Amino acid sequence: MQERNYIRKPDWLRIKVTGDKNNDEIEHMLKELKLNTVCKEANCPNKMECYKSRTATFMILGENCTRNCRYCNVTTKRPEEVDPHEPENLAKAVKILGLRHAVITSVTRDDLADEGATQFRDVIRWVRKLNPETTVEVLIPDMHAKKDLLDIVMDEKPDILNHNIETIERLFPEVRKEGNFKESIEVIKYAKEKGLKTKSGFMVGLGETKEEVLDLIKELYEAGCDYITIGQYLRPSLKHYEVKRYVHPDEFFEYEDYAKSIGIKKIAAGPFVRSSYKAADMVE
Repeated sequence: MQERNYIRKPDWLRIKVTGDKNNDEIEHMLKELKLNTVCKEANCPNKMECYKSRTATFMILGENCTRNCRYCNVTTKRPEEVDPHEPENLAKAVKILGLRHAVITSVTRDDLADEGATQFRDVIRWVRKLNPETTVEVLIPDMHAKKDLLDIVMDEKPDILNHNIETIERLFPEVRKEGNFKESIEVIKYAKEKGLKTKSGFMVGLGETKEEVLDLIKELYEAGCDYITIGQYLRPSLKHYEVKRYVHPDEFFEYEDYAKSIGIKKIAAGPFVRSSYKAADMVE
């Protein structure tokens, strides 16, 4: 199949990838502890940089997702059994890496009665047990905005509660049809109601307008979002949703300036910014 409307990648999106011994060491440790990272599963462009600085974003509840978002590189198929040893093993990995800030995310598990909330709870508890000085950020799925499930995670009072909105509301039916924009906003609102520091991120280059991006930033602010990340959508393969536009770095600066002007506490925006990229820098 030939790619339609191919847009050549601009120079500012070309990065030099170099090997590093930390990469092999971290990959070996993850394999030994039977852990996954979103760095690897989502084919993140910052993986080498993060591994070089001995950081990683852990992905719990297996490698397989129950949803099929058109922009995402994570595998969609029947999920694995929940690993009861995963919380303790993840906490051990945090200790080995010496992380001052741990970021934990997951695939979406619509197949589970609690949608993975209990595993998030157990991970938070284990990380804090073995790493009392480490701050914890959880990047959770929407859990259909069910408060009883969200409470399981939020009552552990993670240092940052992150839920990515991913894109503007208009594009949800096209690129994230199994998600719900209003439910995602409700997750952020509820976390703020419970007194948590909140964070969300989204991509540009999916077909949104500049005005729609500004409106989304404002809507996140009004929902109680403290921190925002904005990055360029990069198509994982020809099977995925095509890139509509490569956003110039100067435009990201405009979004940063606007977010700060309306009261967003911290924002990271740029072509290679991802939700957990240099996440420790956002911790107050």
